[in-house]
Amino acid sequence: MELWIPITIAAAFLQNLRSALQKHLQGSLGTRGASFVRFGYGFPLAILYAFSLHWIAGLAFPALNWTFAAWTVIGGLAQIFATMLLVYLFSLRNFAVGTAYSKTEPVQAAIFGFILLGERITPGAVVAIIVGVIGVMLISVARAPLSWRNTFAALTGRTALIGIASGGVFGVSAVAYRSAALSLDGPGPIMNAAVTLACVTTFQTIFMLIWMLWKDKNEIVQVLKSWRSSSLVGITGVMGSACWITAMSLQQVAYVRALGQIELVFTFMASYFLFHERVNRTEVTGCLLIVCGILGLLFL
Repeated sequence: MELWIPITIAAAFLQNLRSALQKHLQGSLGTRGASFVRFGYGFPLAILYAFSLHWIAGLAFPALNWTFAAWTVIGGLAQIFATMLLVYLFSLRNFAVGTAYSKTEPVQAAIFGFILLGERITPGAVVAIIVGVIGVMLISVARAPLSWRNTFAALTGRTALIGIASGGVFGVSAVAYRSAALSLDGPGPIMNAAVTLACVTTFQTIFMLIWMLWKDKNEIVQVLKSWRSSSLVGITGVMGSACWITAMSLQQVAYVRALGQIELVFTFMASYFLFHERVNRTEVTGCLLIVCGILGLLFL
């Protein structure tokens, strides 16, 4: 088994756990605060991880460059706003369906990979994209009688647009992180990924602190008061990000994100057992079509 496969599965599990914790936090924190804890409580662990690879494993730090800095800023900002969109989305629909909307990310990442990195989209990938879009349409109209009018209204509604936007911005972030890690001339993908993660999370923490100081200082106080649950979000978030960036350093983004759709299995388990939410057959069918569309990127 190639190394990127178990790393990706671990990343999907940790991401689902972090999303579940963030959904719980949104009741006590605003969207911005619940998003900040992912970075603010995680960046010390990211820095420690990079230094541990240097001190314990003897891996040298790669030299940073301006290309790396540019991709780090792009990826960091994209992840911040995508996370805020996803956290806000949880307040509009239930946990499983809200996450499914954001799962259009791999399809959009393939498109951004073509635009930004020149990766070609095959005819099979086009078919996969269409299947994924149909899945999103089914989820959108699952709570209303099926008709063209309801379908159009659902796809142009706030929930659908926020979910699709979240997936799109996450796609930009994934491509940017892969580009940042590959721009480093380090001892290997693991160290390159660790340095990328440390730099990104530090930048994100500083950016969001300045933002919250400007917009609402009280939000920082609430983040500090909820340190027990917030620190869990930070820990799981940074561990998941470390796995994602490492996997994307070893394999193309489309492949990693396609396998990462196993997160939907974890999501439905969390939705049923933790939040006692229910989804109907149309929503399940839509989620399965999204998964088929993403997996089609691998096999078509």
